[in-house]
Amino acid sequence: MSGFSELIKNFDKTRDYIRDFFIYGFKVRNEFTGKSSRTYDDEKRRAESWLGDIFRYDNTRRGKQVSITVDSGHIAENPLYSAYYSKSFTDNDIKLHFMLMDILDGRSLNVHEITEALNSAYEQLFDEQTVRNKLKEYVTEGIFICEKKGRADIFTLSADTAESFFTEYEGLEDAVKFFSESPEFGVVGNSILRTAGIKNDIFLNKHNYIVHTLEDTILLDLLKIMEEKRLAAITNFGRGGKASENEGVPLKIFSSSQTGRRYAVMYLPKYKRYNSFRLDYIKNVTPLGICGEYDDYAEKLSRCEEKCFGVSFGERSGEGAGGIFRMVLSINEESEGFVLDRLSREKRCGNIRRIDENLFEYTAEVFDVNEMMSWVKTFIGRIVSAESTNKQVTDKLYRDIARMKRIYRRKE
Repeated sequence: MSGFSELIKNFDKTRDYIRDFFIYGFKVRNEFTGKSSRTYDDEKRRAESWLGDIFRYDNTRRGKQVSITVDSGHIAENPLYSAYYSKSFTDNDIKLHFMLMDILDGRSLNVHEITEALNSAYEQLFDEQTVRNKLKEYVTEGIFICEKKGRADIFTLSADTAESFFTEYEGLEDAVKFFSESPEFGVVGNSILRTAGIKNDIFLNKHNYIVHTLEDTILLDLLKIMEEKRLAAITNFGRGGKASENEGVPLKIFSSSQTGRRYAVMYLPKYKRYNSFRLDYIKNVTPLGICGEYDDYAEKLSRCEEKCFGVSFGERSGEGAGGIFRMVLSINEESEGFVLDRLSREKRCGNIRRIDENLFEYTAEVFDVNEMMSWVKTFIGRIVSAESTNKQVTDKLYRDIARMKRIYRRKE
């Protein structure tokens, strides 16, 4: 029986456990059916070893529920980055790492010379192709430099280090500290700081969506596909946990200003429509062939965005018309200017019109009227009337208001 190890080979599996069990709290131990309970225990122990200070245990009717609890606005370093530093390695990996660093210290050698040096200096017999593959990997990561000399590739240890850059460029250390908690630079900046033995002791982010780092590998795959203008196949998990396969053209990444969630916007040729997929629900992404109509789909998307209140494109095909929503709000113009300011700031694709003293009409044509309702309900108490081409949505709005009124009456 293999022993427990904190190191991991497959980050995707660890990502799924941390997301489903510990962040969203979907499942408890006895609901884990993927493999044995022992597998769940091992994954929990790994996550606990990285994130122990922020683990929380709650006893529920369904069993013990484990979750992560942290005030993201009061942490200088995203604790979920730890998962990226836990990749397993073989004995040959670790031996080759230190031996190659020593052999190439101040020297420039080709693959054959390095393989011979490994044998003579350390009495280690490595296949030349194995050494070549490791050297190429380290060239990609910037540890070694490869230069062509005749037909041979000559490898040299790079002189670039985090410490040398921080010394040479004034203010760079503070810049890396700042961007080490940004979505675009996060884990890279954090890796640089760790390499240099530096901690972020300056910056905190009020709205720090730490779970984004679990999506970064998916995001990188999507961005590469978008850059190459390819089709892609994605495996997506819905709220019920059921997997679905979709083929489409990734065109853009949306980020919600309300929830911080990120979405991949794709055109689905099979359904002739645009759709958005939550990044944290995407299991994997597979690049397919080049899409000849990529620029056309992107241009149509830019027109469609004018009718998107959020990230939803409704149920229609192509650029078809959406629904119209209209509401009249009662706002005191003299004492409630701040409400008008907010309405103007948050109206998005809607229009505001003064129709009478202290009465204002808000109208919007959007693909998905239902998506607006969370925002519309923040004006309850000021809504004089509301109507929509989607009668089901407005009927539900009035039912919710009536239900809330009954609840508050009972409390009184």
